[in-house]
Amino acid sequence: MIVADTLVKRFGRHLAVDRVSFTVKRGEVLGFLGPNGAGKSTTMRMLAGCLEPDSGAARLAGYDSSLDRRAAQSHLGYLPEGAPAYPAMTPRGFVRFHLRARGFSGNALREAERRALDLASVGEAAEKPISALSKGYKRRAALAAAIAHDPPILILDEPTDGLDPNQKDGVRALIREMARDKAIIISTHLLDEVEAICTRAMVIADGRLLADETPQGLAALGGAGDIGAAFRTLTRQAHESIQARDTSSPPTGAAQ
Repeated sequence: MIVADTLVKRFGRHLAVDRVSFTVKRGEVLGFLGPNGAGKSTTMRMLAGCLEPDSGAARLAGYDSSLDRRAAQSHLGYLPEGAPAYPAMTPRGFVRFHLRARGFSGNALREAERRALDLASVGEAAEKPISALSKGYKRRAALAAAIAHDPPILILDEPTDGLDPNQKDGVRALIREMARDKAIIISTHLLDEVEAICTRAMVIADGRLLADETPQGLAALGGAGDIGAAFRTLTRQAHESIQARDTSSPPTGAAQ
């Protein structure tokens, strides 16, 4: 359902994503882990068709996210970094806007709107301006919009950021339920979230894919059966490798 094929993305001289490849099948929840600036959000933006790769390909449900963007995005629910939403809209209006943009109308629109707001547990906040909501409710509103059209693919950038413990449990339960018939990627800094809801865990640092394992397999890489230890070891080794490479490389214009 999701294919990243040797994705590369540069911003000026900075190589943000360096030949990243992976696939996600229906029924899988892939936890995308990495330190800040690792390339997680850039990779997900390329998959979602919001950013074109410099080379390689991103495909959703068989459609190229750059060359056949509309068809690819018709299969996608995307929660971007920061969960952006129009501040003057209410969550209900924001969900309705998304559904209308996707061709929903009449009873089908009203039912999809109701279901999405219920699943995201927006509650009475559905009628308040998004600008007046807490960070947690803003994220719930954006999540409701992402899932409203019941897409087979979800890409969720830190879906539980800003939520209280009860809200986090609710979103995690929702993701587990939706995973039965969807392919899902979530990025997160919460390592316990990987153990709670993910069937696979990938670690990326400095734009490079370092590991692609089950949560249990990733934990075993840390030596102590701990995902946190594995994450720290892998990202530290990657950082040290890049530092060593940069130190050994001659400065630009130096005699060869």
